[in-house]
Amino acid sequence: MGKFDFRPTGVMPALVTPFNKDDETINEENLRNLVNHLIEQGVTGLVPVGTTGEFVNMTFEERLRVIEIVVDETNGRVPVIGGTGETGTKLVIDATKAATDIGCDAAIIVTPYYLKPKAKGLYDHYFTIAEKTDIPLVLYNIPPCTGVELPWTVVEDLVDIENFVGIKDSSGDYKYFSALLEKVSDKISVLIGWDENVLGALAGGAAGCILGSANVVPKIWLEIYDHVKNNRLQEAQALQKKVQKLARMLINSGALGAKECLNMMGIPVGTTRRPIILGDTLSYELQDEFRVELEKLGLIEKKEIKFEIGKKELTSRFYAVGVTPEKISDFRLKVGESLVGNRVELAHIDLLIGSKDGPVGDAYARALTHPAKGREGLQVILEPNMQVKPATIMIPTVKVTSLRHASLTYGPAQAAVAKAVMKCVEDGILPKEAAEDIVIVVNVFVHPSASARKRVFINNYKATRNAIRKAMEGLPTVDDGIENAESARHPFRNDP
Repeated sequence: MGKFDFRPTGVMPALVTPFNKDDETINEENLRNLVNHLIEQGVTGLVPVGTTGEFVNMTFEERLRVIEIVVDETNGRVPVIGGTGETGTKLVIDATKAATDIGCDAAIIVTPYYLKPKAKGLYDHYFTIAEKTDIPLVLYNIPPCTGVELPWTVVEDLVDIENFVGIKDSSGDYKYFSALLEKVSDKISVLIGWDENVLGALAGGAAGCILGSANVVPKIWLEIYDHVKNNRLQEAQALQKKVQKLARMLINSGALGAKECLNMMGIPVGTTRRPIILGDTLSYELQDEFRVELEKLGLIEKKEIKFEIGKKELTSRFYAVGVTPEKISDFRLKVGESLVGNRVELAHIDLLIGSKDGPVGDAYARALTHPAKGREGLQVILEPNMQVKPATIMIPTVKVTSLRHASLTYGPAQAAVAKAVMKCVEDGILPKEAAEDIVIVVNVFVHPSASARKRVFINNYKATRNAIRKAMEGLPTVDDGIENAESARHPFRNDP
């Protein structure tokens, strides 16, 4: 097979780049471990130093070093397609020649960004690169990041040059992708890079995918790919639906989301380089949701946790990540908080969990016997005559201002708290055997102008579930607070 007969196919992760936490240097050991993990999962190629690899926040030398490590560790087991994108043509040529010398099987080249050429300039850019280099080339269209769309008419002209063997499209525009399939899929590999569109792309004839989410769920994408290629469309549809929410969240959070997931799964990759930080590009709310989705997919294992309540020591099993203590003790007072959503449909939950015979039990009794006008507490129920366990009381954070406000507070918000408490018992986060020994006091914020009942329910369910877990695990820790104090911003700080 000739050099330019190479065609990328299958499922290829757009590799994250592991960095050390303290000085943001490349962590070679973690990168090598990630490469081996993904190859063991069955991926058909690796794509380092792309968007998910944070190439724009790395020096030229660092990018080449990452490619060198990946090529060395892969050792020919799967193709390596190195990212050599840059803002200018000469810079790309230099990077591509260096990647060729290292031993890449191909180079993937994003459109120029910041200074944005039009169609003629784009053609000249890629034509010149092909003329000056000697390696298979993959075009890369990602206008949400670059602000430049590579017109399919330009692609149609470029595929007559033998160097070009594929195109990755991360536009999210299926109409554009369909044009690529129609015009050039008989000459080069058309690859989907938008995680939510994988099934449709493969069913339409795509040769494969290059995905940031393939760092996290490579096996699911490989199964979808296999199902489509073997005409098992219903099975592929079921899997795409199963992973769709996670895919959507990873698209919205980029490298930081992928890294958070991998770290939760016990595959250490550190965090992203600044200014991409937790609490901004990836909200704490989304961080909690990632954990839930990984649990649903079985990517975080249930572990044995001991609960020490008074003189009792109970054992339960729930999904545990590195921050989960092996023993959860001191049930006199546990505090949790979570905010989910935005504007008038947001939910903000503050809660206390503790023993009936401690301060939380006293607060529970006082809320029932001495209700504040307009903020009357309500024992949380699943339905009449079916109180949740542990016994839970919810109190409106702000005074109820109207019948509609009361309906939302004591209707969908109350139902959400009830479902969240019972779900936490079901999952082992709240120990079932201790349900009669502890109580929960929940402050529930429902905006007086809220109107979407379903959204009020969903947001309060998520917030309550997250707050309970944080309370039980003692999150955030003191170290978390110290680390994030400088970058922390209250969500309403700049609101009128």
